[in-house]
Amino acid sequence: MSQHSHKHQVQRLEEFKKSVVNKFTIYNSLFLSLPYRNIENVGILIPILFDQCEKGLNAGKKPQEILDNFFDNFTDIDSERKRLDFMFNIIQYVERQVVLYDSVEDSAFPKLQKYTSSLSIKDYFKLVDQDKNWDKISKKLSTFSARIVLTAHPTQFYTPAVLDIISDLGQLIQENKVNDIDITLQQLGLTSLVNAKKPTPLDEAKNIIHILRHTYYDAVGELFSYVKRNIPNKEFSNYDIIKLGFWPGGDRDGNPFVTAKITNQVADELRTTLMKCYYNELKTIRKKLTFKALQNELITLSDSLYQAMFNVDYVIGYEEILGKLNEIRGVLLEDYHGLYLGELDSLINKVQIFKSHFATLDIRQDHSKHYLAVETILKEEGAIKESLDELSEKQLVDWLLKKNPKIDPEKYEEDIVKDTIANIKQLKSIQEKNGEEGCNRYIISNSEDIFSVLFVFGLFRWCGWDAKEITFDIVPLFETMKGMEASESVMQTLFDTKMYRDHLTKRKDTHTIMLGFSDGTKDGGYLKANWSILKTKETLSKVCKKNGIKALFFDGRGGPPARGGGKTHRFYAAQTKDVANHEIQLTIQGQTITSTYGTKDQFIHNAEQLLTAGLSNNLFGKEIGISAEQRKLIEELSTLSFAKYDALKQHEKFISYLENRSTLKYYSNANIGSRPGKRGNKKQLTLSDLRAISFVGSWSQLKQNVPGYFGLGTAIQKFKDEGRLGEVKKLYKEVPFFRALMHNSMMSLAKTNFNLTSYMNEDSEYGEFWNILHSEYQLSQQMLLQISGSKILMEDEAISRESVNIRENIVLPLLVIQQYALYHISQESEFKELYEKIVTRSLYGNINASRNSA
Repeated sequence: MSQHSHKHQVQRLEEFKKSVVNKFTIYNSLFLSLPYRNIENVGILIPILFDQCEKGLNAGKKPQEILDNFFDNFTDIDSERKRLDFMFNIIQYVERQVVLYDSVEDSAFPKLQKYTSSLSIKDYFKLVDQDKNWDKISKKLSTFSARIVLTAHPTQFYTPAVLDIISDLGQLIQENKVNDIDITLQQLGLTSLVNAKKPTPLDEAKNIIHILRHTYYDAVGELFSYVKRNIPNKEFSNYDIIKLGFWPGGDRDGNPFVTAKITNQVADELRTTLMKCYYNELKTIRKKLTFKALQNELITLSDSLYQAMFNVDYVIGYEEILGKLNEIRGVLLEDYHGLYLGELDSLINKVQIFKSHFATLDIRQDHSKHYLAVETILKEEGAIKESLDELSEKQLVDWLLKKNPKIDPEKYEEDIVKDTIANIKQLKSIQEKNGEEGCNRYIISNSEDIFSVLFVFGLFRWCGWDAKEITFDIVPLFETMKGMEASESVMQTLFDTKMYRDHLTKRKDTHTIMLGFSDGTKDGGYLKANWSILKTKETLSKVCKKNGIKALFFDGRGGPPARGGGKTHRFYAAQTKDVANHEIQLTIQGQTITSTYGTKDQFIHNAEQLLTAGLSNNLFGKEIGISAEQRKLIEELSTLSFAKYDALKQHEKFISYLENRSTLKYYSNANIGSRPGKRGNKKQLTLSDLRAISFVGSWSQLKQNVPGYFGLGTAIQKFKDEGRLGEVKKLYKEVPFFRALMHNSMMSLAKTNFNLTSYMNEDSEYGEFWNILHSEYQLSQQMLLQISGSKILMEDEAISRESVNIRENIVLPLLVIQQYALYHISQESEFKELYEKIVTRSLYGNINASRNSA
């Protein structure tokens, strides 16, 4: 670490102690004295309970011993029923402590930024000034863009009421208003943090649209103005520099509750909410533009927006809004000295950014569902008797590209077939209302062959779209190892298919390709999945370039490292020069939306990081390459770690351990998201049906985080045994991509606590399996510290490390209670149902506390 960044680190730590640790301690004490129903002194008992949990686990005690001792020695709660009530209270308490800590950390964000070593757009422009690289950067900035796609993965479950409390608290904490904070904490104490019933996909969409309206509308507008102000190019007009994408209500993969009707409602909700934003901003401007010649235009526009806010059938187009605003602007300049022009321009910029859609609603569905739809339709058409296998590949392609069966959704019995057709038919009308950008991408998960794309292309044609006018990008998502291996030949075959190639010409010769992480990691283990993705990107960049196509990569990221998350800018800055870099596109899911992009300051900072990471790749001549020798090393390590991970997956106890010793089966009981925890409804649980979220989440609740590192220790140890540890150290030092992955694994390890489950060591059924996990954890930690030369995990990320520690401490009592309840369930307690409720309820606080592990 350089002296300069070491100094920054020390300053940031001091600021963190002042603005986060000390403030949390003070406000937490207010919190501990809140009046709680029917139990005295909960606040006094929490610190004692934490102390008992920490000491007990370090001494190797079982959760049931720790809690029984606590009840016997520190409370007079003697009946099992009353103890259960007390545990419920503790859980509710801990959940609220997490909310308080989030608010304190969010409010400290601007102060901590003073001592950061990360590049802002402004710093970045200063560097360019020294290098006189303006032509190059202006050109790049005028076309470059970052698309942040918000997904509805079921880990964001603060209701709008709670999100508002967090934002109020953040503001009050910044201003140190103790009395107001006290009242707001009381409000938090009495507000339910949990959905009373499972949210519908529409509820999920509204929760996230709430954030669009109250945070992103202004944040994106400000970021655009900031870039425009700081760039010498006066003509700068790249309104796409930050684009928002939206999955809730469009993503039907594994979610039977997302129907054509829901998709339509969400599209309306996005548009009408945007009109509210425009109306309110115009209302503020009208108070200033009190000049006679402007009144007619202002009132007419204002009335139109007002109607468009409440009446979904009253649609005012983007050109119309922009036209009116430009007329007003002309008169303002001509007759009124351009007074308040800045405020008016700020609205005009936003109208050009968000148009009439706010965020692009993506449609996503699993390939198997399209397969079923095509098979059902062709059966109805008499082309096959039972199965698509009856047709040769050529015959099937002919049907998809040349024949025109007239299809009507009502002809089919199966809901999913009906709905797939109904949805594709209605997409035209969504484009008419929200504009083409409002909904123009169709993503196919589990893509493994050309038919993943051609089925969708064919279904569009059959649903009445003219092949020459399909105003949609069809985006394959290659997420499994098999999909990634096939991707090059799939894309080449598609480029060789004339009708599809003509379609691409209409789509500006660009092709978006999505590469999935979550199922990749579940499938291939941490290093192999991530390495395969980088190699696949390089290969696909080459095949697209050769065919005159601009490749845009869309990354399934933005959650925990095990699902492809971790430090996003570090990930993009580490891409090699062989990866097409025209645009950064990534998903952000769950509570990462509120934790990384939740306030205006955070959003602007993190969006800037995306832009500078994406741009720095090819501006300062620091092109990142990975030599053939380094590739060979990564390949060896990834093969070794995969073998270890694969052996674990094949272990006879693997699935049953997750089913019987983790919280896996409780995910679907929690009213977290609208989507089921697994695909399909087979009796026997299989790994491929298991959704990555519940898979990764279950390891995280156990504090074992297996998908984030398992196999790395064994792989590096093998190199060490052969006297080649120096090679891995050199790799860590010289290859940013490899280093970024190791950093993420170290973060997963830092959030691990095997003491919590050490009682399983003696479990007659799972003891041996637990020991396999435990020894790989110890080995991985040891080996990663050796290759990085660190003494402790996350050594050079002091703030993140401190934050992780505090969060882990807050939820420790909750985790011990969760393990205690799992134990009692396995003992068939008479209160089994209540213990099950406790497990389900304890998922929330733990996921929120981990912020990026959901």
